[in-house]
Amino acid sequence: MTQTSLDSGPRHDVAELEDLAYELRRKLLELCGTYEGAVHIGGDMSVADILTALFHHGLRIDPDDIRNPARDRFVLSKGHAAVCMYIAMAMRGFFDYDDIVATYGQLDSAYGMHPCKVQLPGVEASTGSLGHGLPLAVGMALGARHRREDHRVVTLLGDGETGEGSVWEAVMAGRSNKLGNLVAFVDRNRQLMTSFAEERVAFEPYPDKWRAFGWNVIEIDGHDMSQLVGAIDALPAPDSDTPTVIICETVKGKGVDFMERNLAWHAGSLGKEDLERALASLEASREKETV
Repeated sequence: MTQTSLDSGPRHDVAELEDLAYELRRKLLELCGTYEGAVHIGGDMSVADILTALFHHGLRIDPDDIRNPARDRFVLSKGHAAVCMYIAMAMRGFFDYDDIVATYGQLDSAYGMHPCKVQLPGVEASTGSLGHGLPLAVGMALGARHRREDHRVVTLLGDGETGEGSVWEAVMAGRSNKLGNLVAFVDRNRQLMTSFAEERVAFEPYPDKWRAFGWNVIEIDGHDMSQLVGAIDALPAPDSDTPTVIICETVKGKGVDFMERNLAWHAGSLGKEDLERALASLEASREKETV
């Protein structure tokens, strides 16, 4: 395969990544407190650590050279977590956070409620219709193989969308084509929009389903930055034969006590008092974790 020199940028230690994830959550809450419409805040908070680990540690990308053919590709399959991705990318240097706050969700904004690659350079795929991200990633990874390129294709799925058949067709295709350059992260927060996951779909035994399709399966706490970094650093080489799924046990609304595992906070907005409560809860959660 073609070898390249593009790296993943500044290397942060685990403590620095934890600080960045905390900052990302603060920015999410602040945006939720200023935007007049609903923000998918529950699922944004559950993937904040994952996206921090990817954009500040795992992905081989350069914000100043977004079309470099050597870059890793990232596909946000759970497109309703777009604002979390936007902020993670802004913190990595792709664009300015204030621009997100000023225009998010407005007509013709580059920062829509779901990501659009036409509107926002740096986004690799337009997503939002669930169950499509992994099939897109399979195609990208297969194309890279045919071009003998050595980058990875990484996608982030919500566990709810893995109840769709298109996902499992892609899982089979990824293994059948021996796409070791393909990595799927699953936000296993165990909640759907209006119910808890197992109330509607029999997902368990969840990791065994992926193993049965021949994938390399890694199970971690999706809020433990050291585990996230360890899983990323231990990925097989891109020219290996087996795709990898990293199943991340997470909590929807992570870091804010009245949001955590609360179905009402799949999406919502924060008034002034609620924002103050949320920020105070986040601060208390952070202090507890760092003791």
